[in-house]
Amino acid sequence: MQNSILDVAGLKVGSAEDPQIATGVTALLFDEPAIAAVSTLGGAPGTRDTTLLDLEMTVAHVDALVLSGGSAFGLDAAGGVQAVLREQGRGFRIGDVTVPIVPQVILFDLLNGGDKQWGRTPPFFRLGMEAADRAGEPLRLGSAGAGYGATVAGLKGGLGTASTKTASGHWVAALVAVNAVGSPLIGDGPHFWAAPYEQAHEFGGLGWPQTIPPTALTPRLKGAASEAANTTIGIIATDATLDPQQAKRVALAAHDGYARALRPAHTPLDGDTIFCAATGRQSGSVDVATLTQLALTAADVMARAVARGVYEATALPFPGALPAWRDRFR
Repeated sequence: MQNSILDVAGLKVGSAEDPQIATGVTALLFDEPAIAAVSTLGGAPGTRDTTLLDLEMTVAHVDALVLSGGSAFGLDAAGGVQAVLREQGRGFRIGDVTVPIVPQVILFDLLNGGDKQWGRTPPFFRLGMEAADRAGEPLRLGSAGAGYGATVAGLKGGLGTASTKTASGHWVAALVAVNAVGSPLIGDGPHFWAAPYEQAHEFGGLGWPQTIPPTALTPRLKGAASEAANTTIGIIATDATLDPQQAKRVALAAHDGYARALRPAHTPLDGDTIFCAATGRQSGSVDVATLTQLALTAADVMARAVARGVYEATALPFPGALPAWRDRFR
């Protein structure tokens, strides 16, 4: 067990960053096309090809999923991932042509101190290719990939992951880039809202504070609440065999993990979105009881992954950059 989305058989992950621009891309590639669904509960999402995952659409499987910084500019990253997959002969076949199916979601990291004056050619197609080419490398957390330029209220955000095996024997894991308008901490910290779900001291092992004062419930927001400089984006993966409707149910339930780990979540200016993907490496139908267990576990691992992404982050090397959790509390 790696406590990682890589514990789910049938997938690999690659990340790429541009330190000068202070942004990055994370690509999750499937060994074989996977069933996927998506759920958006934030009010300001940025997505590419997520409509393909609607239940009434023709193509039920995806070849990859992409998380990226860059706001709307970052939507070029899926094209870079598609280019790599097409070279590999991957994709939905129409005659003698293949079209890789690569839905994507982005976060806003354009105000983090990096040099965003890239001219007429945003870097995200290149970063998408680099992330896809690196798929299979060890998974880096914190200030890596789509989490490289991410921030939360008062702290550096980052890329997090967590996994667990359910009583039914299925692996469920989360991968998330944490860039929320809200805070993962109880009051001024250092304790995480996700503390009850922590396993093996994965984000410091501090547990709950002795008391939670009423002031801890006062919202702590990043910058001006009217700025759309936010969005937490994630993926739930499982080796269960799910149909699209079941995957959608798990994606919806996983948003509880955001709500458990971030205060607030799903605001008008967060584009909070979660994919659920099923590799089907464990055959057999999933009944209602097992699906309920998968959905509950998805929320738990997502909460853990959110806290871990912040815990593992390092501050960006720019004047005025937000400190990392470890800068403040270790």
